[in-house]
Amino acid sequence: MSENRGKSLIESIKDKGKSMEAEMSFFDHLEVLRWHLIRSAVAIVVFTGLAFSYYDFIFDQVIMGPKNPQFWTYRMMCSLSERFNLGPDFCITDIPFNIINTDMAGQFTLQLNSSLLIGLILGFPYLLFEIWRFVKPGLNPNEKNSASGFVFWASLLFIIGILFGYYIIAPLSINFLANYTVSDIIQNQITIDSYLSSVATLTLGAGITFELPMVIFILSKLGIMTPEFMRSTRRYAVVIILIIAAIVTPTPDILTMITVSLPLFLLYEISIMISARIDRKRKKEIGLRY
Repeated sequence: MSENRGKSLIESIKDKGKSMEAEMSFFDHLEVLRWHLIRSAVAIVVFTGLAFSYYDFIFDQVIMGPKNPQFWTYRMMCSLSERFNLGPDFCITDIPFNIINTDMAGQFTLQLNSSLLIGLILGFPYLLFEIWRFVKPGLNPNEKNSASGFVFWASLLFIIGILFGYYIIAPLSINFLANYTVSDIIQNQITIDSYLSSVATLTLGAGITFELPMVIFILSKLGIMTPEFMRSTRRYAVVIILIIAAIVTPTPDILTMITVSLPLFLLYEISIMISARIDRKRKKEIGLRY
């Protein structure tokens, strides 16, 4: 009896030791994650400070760019209109609304919020790098090799999406909303918060949308997404993309809709190719096992 009690006591001590070791490991991981997030936050704060320091240029040339009729997108549309005889409606020469401020601290919060937004965009690649450094030690060699370009490709897709949203979706949407009228007696007096929110939402939304191939890559690796499912839902994706393109284009012309929708079609097809490639590798590995 005493020997059995001694063994049970030793086993219980071992179990407690294992649980304490697992608990310490969990808190150690939290500590490591905390420092990764702190370094990411510091990078974002540094970029925010730089944006705050050079705010005159950022406000005039970046934030208010889609409001200016001389914006690159509008000049290219006028050039295309002249070259291909697309009509006067395709050439945008005026954005008919005024920007106003209605809050006492509105202009200060505008500079603060927009500087933070610029800091988030510029610091996003470094945030991905820190996330990759946290996840990498827990991967096996094959997973490390297959995900070795994660930071580069995710950052590249995000930057392309930001540029597409800023130069294509944001100006076309702003022009459409500015020219949409219910009655001639209503004048558009848009608050600066509403304007900044619209530009930020459209730009960041495009940047996040362009991460679709990376999301499909991760979901396919986990076995959640399959190429068969994406091919079967392609028709619904086409309809959704065309609806988005029709909403943001200023006029219902086919050229502008193609300009907006084509990158989204390409993203969806690239995502299918990525999922199919991962699915073939998984089936090949299963075949080698058996």
